[in-house]
Amino acid sequence: MFDGLKDKLSGFREDVEESTDVEEPAEGDEPAVEEMPESDAAAAESEADTAARDDREADAGDREDSDDEPSTFRRAKAFATGRIIIEEDDLEEPLWNLEMALLESDVEMSVAEQILDTVREKMLGESRKQVETTGELVESALHDALLDVIAVGQFDFEERIAEADKPVTIVFTGVNGVGKTTSIAKLSEWLADRGYSSVLANGDTYRAGANEQIAEHADRLGRELISHDQGGDPAAVIYDGVEYAAANDVDVVLGDTAGRLHTSDDLMAQLEKIDRVVDPDMTLFVDEAVAGQDAVTRAKEFDDAAAIDGAVLTKADADSSGGAAISVAYVTGKPILFLGTGQGYDDLTLFEPEALVESLLDGN
Repeated sequence: MFDGLKDKLSGFREDVEESTDVEEPAEGDEPAVEEMPESDAAAAESEADTAARDDREADAGDREDSDDEPSTFRRAKAFATGRIIIEEDDLEEPLWNLEMALLESDVEMSVAEQILDTVREKMLGESRKQVETTGELVESALHDALLDVIAVGQFDFEERIAEADKPVTIVFTGVNGVGKTTSIAKLSEWLADRGYSSVLANGDTYRAGANEQIAEHADRLGRELISHDQGGDPAAVIYDGVEYAAANDVDVVLGDTAGRLHTSDDLMAQLEKIDRVVDPDMTLFVDEAVAGQDAVTRAKEFDDAAAIDGAVLTKADADSSGGAAISVAYVTGKPILFLGTGQGYDDLTLFEPEALVESLLDGN
């Protein structure tokens, strides 16, 4: 999963390692910095420490002025104290390549810029001991940068279910054909595995065959299905689902809705009515991870129109780029909660930002 993005992040590490490579003196040669008297070497070390402190305290303008000092001189002073400094010039081309790689992986522009800013901030002016690897610094900077954008708004879904008054009502929305109904069935099974009962409510009352589709899932899973005739009021169906759950001690109501575009005024009005009549505990936006930038754009549009609480990305197992998984939370301010990773009812994975970042950087 997301192997293409993983390769591109690995390429950034290699770029930085190349650009910061320092040629050490040949065996038997005495480096020029070691020919200085001990007092001068100590002075150089003190001067290097002072310069590093000044760099940290300086604003952007002062930092630019300090760059007038020849890079080779700064590197020589650092080398004398057993360290290597990462300069602006070292990062310029690798960061450009990283930006292009992120955009090619369908990472949204503002998200890519945030990642670059964080990496630059964490690496520029940093020094490393010669016994350490530049790759470790790169991995640490990328880890923090990626986690900052991926973990926006994250909350513990199971904890929220456990602590909420029952029944908990969750409504699913999104465009046509992205896997909403199948995701509902998968979440019903995920909940059952953790001891929670659920009832399915078919608020997709406009699409021919919608009742049959969700009924097939309900039969396979042994769940109760609440549905009305085609053309009925979606809010009334989901409300009936809540009433059924309350009367039968069912923990969670999973409400399907018709696929829609954010520009479909009538269908968006339906969501508003569901919100008024049912007052769901969560509204989850569903889209395909493979949709990339389109999924990110739609998530933002649906959040603007209907105030989603989180997202489910289907077909994550078929997504090499990873752009949607990287971008959705940062763009909407609402977390990705689940990834669909296959065709089976058990193929729904709780989204864990830290685990995703570690997998993307694994082997870097």
